[in-house]
Amino acid sequence: MSDQSTQWCDVFLTWMQVERGRSANTISAYRRDILRYLSWLEQQKETIATVNPSGVERYVAFRQGSGEAPASSARALAAVRMLHAYMVSESLRHDDPTRRVDGVKVAAGVPKPLSESDVEALLSATVGDDATSIRDRAILEMLYATGARISELCGLNIDDLDRDNRIVRLFGKGAKERLVPYGSVAAMRLEEYLQQRFLLEPEYWRDQRDRDAVFLTNTGKRLNRQKAWNIVRDAGLAAGIAETLSPHTLRHSCATHMLEHGADLRIVQEMLGHATISTTQIYTKVSTEMLWQVYTDAHPRARNAKRPQR
Repeated sequence: MSDQSTQWCDVFLTWMQVERGRSANTISAYRRDILRYLSWLEQQKETIATVNPSGVERYVAFRQGSGEAPASSARALAAVRMLHAYMVSESLRHDDPTRRVDGVKVAAGVPKPLSESDVEALLSATVGDDATSIRDRAILEMLYATGARISELCGLNIDDLDRDNRIVRLFGKGAKERLVPYGSVAAMRLEEYLQQRFLLEPEYWRDQRDRDAVFLTNTGKRLNRQKAWNIVRDAGLAAGIAETLSPHTLRHSCATHMLEHGADLRIVQEMLGHATISTTQIYTKVSTEMLWQVYTDAHPRARNAKRPQR
């Protein structure tokens, strides 16, 4: 891979982080996709300065033919589009070879929320009076109470909490800030944890970012995504929930249950930090599916009935 191509990649990623406010996880994913693209171009004896639309289409076909999920191919194409758009904006190229390339079709996935009874079981599954158990209960309650993404929860600082008014400041995709309320049960679990947080603190802080963090690991570092995934997974196992759980499951459940109980769609959109209302509308479909399931299971003249197709 040429030094010039690698240099352009680094400059582009710095621009994405500084000017577009993309998160470290997004930058990491873009780096992998772009480096793979540059490597493929080199094998084709092409560069990002010379590749034409046909070349980009061949790259997309190569990705799709590798057996990866359509969502991965779509993400890869999005990274390539952003790179070439940046090159045009910086006059590194006068044309954008991705402009007329068709997108990768990705089937719209329907979130799978937990039932309210399963959520109750999950939130009650972590027992123990040690600091990590108290922390884990607070994490589970806050995920369900706020619908926060796991990256947002891990990124929480003490200053992001308005404990008097039970409001938390979350920083979502693109570093967009929003204020989200949380309920009395989550507040109680959070206060229990904060009173015990000192037990997880190290003797010496090596990083100010760890000192500022709300949630700490048992080694005194800021909670990371993998640890948070393990906390949710272990609670699911303890609760006897058969599905494989992730922190995002609690986000889905929060949104679905709020809509089922009459919350306004745009309020849920604001709470979840969705850029468009269409993303939030996915949860209305989930609620309708659950409604039909309850109806066909319970109504004497609807059992085994098929839901009408639109």
